Formats: sequence, structure tokens, C-alpha cells
Amino acid sequence: MESGSFIEDDLRTQCSDMLYSVQTNSGKGYIYTVVEHQSRPEKLMAFRLLRYSVAAMQRHLEQGNDTLPIVIPLLFYHGATSPYPYSTHFLDCFADPELAATVYQQAFPLVDITTIPDSEILTHRRVALLQLVQKHIRTRDMLELAVELATLIEKWQYSKEQCKSLLYYIAQAGNTIDGEGFIRTLAEKAPTYREDFMTIAEQLEAKGEARGIQLGKQEGYQLGRQDGVNEGLQQGEKAASRKIAQQLLANGAERNLIKIATGLSDSELDKL
Repeated sequence: MESGSFIEDDLRTQCSDMLYSVQTNSGKGYIYTVVEHQSRPEKLMAFRLLRYSVAAMQRHLEQGNDTLPIVIPLLFYHGATSPYPYSTHFLDCFADPELAATVYQQAFPLVDITTIPDSEILTHRRVALLQLVQKHIRTRDMLELAVELATLIEKWQYSKEQCKSLLYYIAQAGNTIDGEGFIRTLAEKAPTYREDFMTIAEQLEAKGEARGIQLGKQEGYQLGRQDGVNEGLQQGEKAASRKIAQQLLANGAERNLIKIATGLSDSELDKL
């Protein structure tokens, strides 16, 4: 029998739980038992058992394991209504169980931007800019993409804040051997934003949030001068991620894409 409980404090007068570890042919597993103390059954108990089972899995991972264990939920019921009146399958907790089964009984949808051809990405309208940067930011010199990026910026008329967020992100994670050339190309190919790009570049340099656009294998190469690159770096990176997320949310980008692009968690996105 394992120690601990997964039941919320306010529910412990209504039920208690026990977690037993067992050895199976596939390794360590668990039997999770909930004993109801209340006479009235709970309609969404199947979902609650699922939550507790996932909590047991999480604790298993926190103990140093790198695969999920089998957790068998078991409910002991002795209520006034007989037999137990509700479904014991969590899918029946949804308003549309058939739709829920379609969503949750298959692999999750994946948008692997690394496998999408650039030509297809360019058809994705306003989201194309971020997707193109995301695809190549760790594998290509961003100077090679400067013309395409500038074309998209000029075509879709992004705001100054959006352009600033983009450059912050590239400064944070991108690579180039010629940071000045990158900015110069953006300014030449997107003349509407010429002053904005130069102003943003100066801000990145002054605040040291650019990480020098870190670019390339020439360690410490910078979008501006080396001065102040390390100062405020971590705070600058997180601030840049939040700025990017705010702009993406404002433009209707999908939440999962925003999480991938910025590295922010659900709770961090909820605070924006």
C-alpha cells in the first residue's frame, strides 16, 4: 500500500482513497481504490477517478520513472440507490460521448511545422510569418529568410508591437552571422517599417534582451554591440515570449501553436 491521498481536502468527508502498488508482467502498476462515504452517488465520479488516476501516474513519473504505469481505478459504492445509477466510463460524462470518443480515443492532432514545405506555409496568411520563423529558427541563418520575412511583414501590415515581438523572439532563439545585415534587409524590403526596425534594433541593443541575436557559431555576435548582452537576458527572454503570445492571441492563433512558439505554459497564457 502506497502512502498519500489524491482526494481534495473538501471532499475527504465524502470519500477516502487507497493506492496499492502491484507488479505486473509489464512492470509496476497500481490499483487505485475510492470508497464513498456519502449515500448519494456522484454523476461525474468516472471523471473524478480519471483525475485521481492521472495524479497517481504523475507521482510515479516524479519518482524518476519515464513511462506511465497502469492505474486501475476501483470504486466501492454502498449508496441508497441500487444498482449504481451512473456510467462508470468517463466518456459518458461528456454531453456528446460519441464526439468525446472520437477526440480522446485516438492520437492527439499534431501540427509538425518542421515537415511542412515553405511554399505551403506561405499560404497560411497572417500566421505564416511566425510559422516560417518557427520552422527555421534553430536550423538556418535567419539572414537567409530575411527577404521572405520582410515580404510577409509588408504584405500583412503587422503592427509595430508585433514586429517588435518577432525580433525579440528571433534575438532570443535565432541564429545569423550578420545581425546588422538581417536588420538592414528587413528595412530595405519592408520600407513601411524601416524606422520601426531600426528603433527596435536599438532597443534590443540597449536593453541587452537580444542575446546579441546570438547568432551563429561566432559566439557573442550581436545585433548591435556586445555591451549589455548578458544583463537582463533571462528576464528579456521571458518578456519576449509573453509579448509574442499576446500578439498571437490577439490575432486568433491556436493556443497549442502559441505554446509551442513561446514555451509558455497554460497557466502563463491564462495570465496574459
